[in-house]
Amino acid sequence: MSYAVDELAWPKVGRVLEEDPRLIMTVGALEQHGPHLPVGTNVFIAAQVARAVSERCRVLRAPPFFYGVTVSGGPFRAPGLRRKTLHRAVNELIGGWEDLSVRQFHLITAHRYEPHLEALLMTASGPAHKSVYDLYQTDVSDVLESDPEFEHAGELETSLMLHLAPDRVNMERAADFLPEGLTLRKYTRRRVPKPPIVSRGVLGSPRLATPEKGAAVFQRYVDVLCTAVNTTNSDELLG
Repeated sequence: MSYAVDELAWPKVGRVLEEDPRLIMTVGALEQHGPHLPVGTNVFIAAQVARAVSERCRVLRAPPFFYGVTVSGGPFRAPGLRRKTLHRAVNELIGGWEDLSVRQFHLITAHRYEPHLEALLMTASGPAHKSVYDLYQTDVSDVLESDPEFEHAGELETSLMLHLAPDRVNMERAADFLPEGLTLRKYTRRRVPKPPIVSRGVLGSPRLATPEKGAAVFQRYVDVLCTAVNTTNSDELLG
């Protein structure tokens, strides 16, 4: 059966939650990812991981929330939210689901901008359990040739998209951008107001990407999250 809320009639949603009061929520962001990847890369990757985890663990999942906190500007402009706006929106969604008897929330994101993560971590969950998972905190350095800690639209994300949606990737337009030192760290953690124009929205080496690397990374994400989601089982929540 489907575990996607938007694909089920409301009586079915209620019956599923009566048996297992857990919910997976995806919070993404629209943001530049170079000239070779779509602006929805963050939310697409997170949503595909959420789908796989939901189906394997048999846990209900909400539709993706496409907007997050971003700093893109200039030619890389894409719509985003302020931290307090995202915080309020997710709080209201959690509150609504709590009213429908959800007792454990699993928030999944693939956007490592610190204010975005802070907005999710600071959301309240009342009597329910809440966990926030930044996919990019999972160690996949053994799979990749470059350092996944310092990249954006590089080998990691491009490999994932080549595996999940190769039709959305234009490798002919992929170009590496490798700054050094302080510039590298500032750009990675989004402490600069916008990406350097010369980067074209890329940090790292997308030309090293392969679908095989993407498949290995995706499988690890799913394995790690399934273990986390099942740490607290439905019997404990219902008891």
